[in-house]
Amino acid sequence: MMSIKRKLPLVWVLVLSFAVAGILVGRWSIGRVSAEVEGYENLKIFTEVLSIVKKNYVEDVKTKDLIYAAIKGMLNSLDPHSGFMPPDAYKEMQVETKGEFGGIGIQIGIKDNLLTVIAPIEDTPAYRAGIKAGDKIIKIDDQSTRDMSLHDAVDKMRGPKGSKVKITIMREEWKESKDFTIERDIIKVKSVKSKMLENGIGYVKLNQFQEQTASDLSAALKQLSDEKMDSLIVDLRNDPGGLLNSAIDVASQFLPQGKLVVYIKDRSGEKTEYRTEGKLPSYEKPTMIVLVNQGSASASEIVAGALKDWHRAAILGVQTFGKGSVQSVIPLSDGSGLRLTTARYYTPNGTSIQSTGITPDIIVKLESKNGEKEHAVFREKDLERHLKNDQNNDQNDEKMQPEAETAPVEVSEKGDVQLQMAIDLLKTWKVFKELPKAS
Repeated sequence: MMSIKRKLPLVWVLVLSFAVAGILVGRWSIGRVSAEVEGYENLKIFTEVLSIVKKNYVEDVKTKDLIYAAIKGMLNSLDPHSGFMPPDAYKEMQVETKGEFGGIGIQIGIKDNLLTVIAPIEDTPAYRAGIKAGDKIIKIDDQSTRDMSLHDAVDKMRGPKGSKVKITIMREEWKESKDFTIERDIIKVKSVKSKMLENGIGYVKLNQFQEQTASDLSAALKQLSDEKMDSLIVDLRNDPGGLLNSAIDVASQFLPQGKLVVYIKDRSGEKTEYRTEGKLPSYEKPTMIVLVNQGSASASEIVAGALKDWHRAAILGVQTFGKGSVQSVIPLSDGSGLRLTTARYYTPNGTSIQSTGITPDIIVKLESKNGEKEHAVFREKDLERHLKNDQNNDQNDEKMQPEAETAPVEVSEKGDVQLQMAIDLLKTWKVFKELPKAS
């Protein structure tokens, strides 16, 4: 079966607080949530254990705390993007779609059973404190993070502006760990930045796909068009994703109406398509290059994949993160919520990027120079319990992955060879385009 959808209630990617993950939020009823459970007879064991703990544990424990812990354990046994959110965490998730929340400003994941920094968010307390990609967070407020879920770790690092949290970091080149006491702040992520480069080349950087991203992009493109932009670089590097409907609206600004952007399939094989809407704006035909890297994930990969499959832009950089699954957020009766992986998504050509990512048309890797520090690169395939790509067996899945990589911790604009290559290619294209035709 196949259905076609355009507008979603909400689609989100847990990136600023959790690992990179795409989330499709549906309008679920309590009846749907409380559907019949297969093997319900096994719940007898659970109730037996619950009763024994309540009656015999050395200290008094609340039944709700035990049940919440059991639910967390159940969800944590699935893929890394499924999880349980107590009421406070569920409310915080809804706040994050606005691009503003209280915390320290890092993206985290789990690698080798260790809580690992994917990247600090620019101009946040963590960034200013010197937290780097690849850092291992071994303690939060002196509590070990071993076996701590991503969601619990996020909950401990979140807090009101002005409060402080101590995180203990281990870095590859250090002989011993170091403590960082960081004062929390309101984290505001500006989703779109833009400027005009040389030779009429416009540049747009998308940091995250939020509710206002498409409108911010439209305004940025209008400004660049007014400044006589005739070619464009769209930078999706280190953009961990965001709202799916925002990604579709972004793609709609570069593709004709009715073009397939992405489709999803659930475990029954039912297919749902998402297509562009609206008329193309006046800047509909600039020559485009899209920059991607290992930090381009989920919604970013949806946009890059659509522009690549429709031959709308050349993709330049290195293999993307490889986040190709969809999570449904299901509200529960007590104000808590489930985040459950319910589908995989596919590019317009029918390609699954789960654990493999998008291969750029032009491979350009950033190299460290003069002893610059590097960090280990990790992608979806490196996350614990990640889903395999359903279009490849495990052996082929591994063969498609690049070997262990490193990347510079920081790159100046002058040393950004990926951006410079994009600029040079657009300049060259203009030269060839302006050559007189042979008579």
